[in-house]
Amino acid sequence: MGKTRETIETKLTAAFAPLRLEVTDDSDKHKGHSGAREGGESHFSVLIVSEAFRGQSRVARQRAVNAALREELSGPIHALSMQTLTPEEA
Repeated sequence: MGKTRETIETKLTAAFAPLRLEVTDDSDKHKGHSGAREGGESHFSVLIVSEAFRGQSRVARQRAVNAALREELSGPIHALSMQTLTPEEA
């Protein structure tokens, strides 16, 4: 597991106390594309299930995740795909 992936997991766990969290490095799928770096850790997918999303719109949930990962999104992460769900939606 890479350093950026570990950081994503740590920050999302601290911010949302997820019941389920899956962080996938999709960088291999983007070799040769804009933002792809040698060694990967530039493109990620996140599935996060948390009570913290209850009552929030999809956009509000994604903004909250983006805020938690603000530093990474301005640096090592080029692209982040996310599913943000409540336990009932999962």
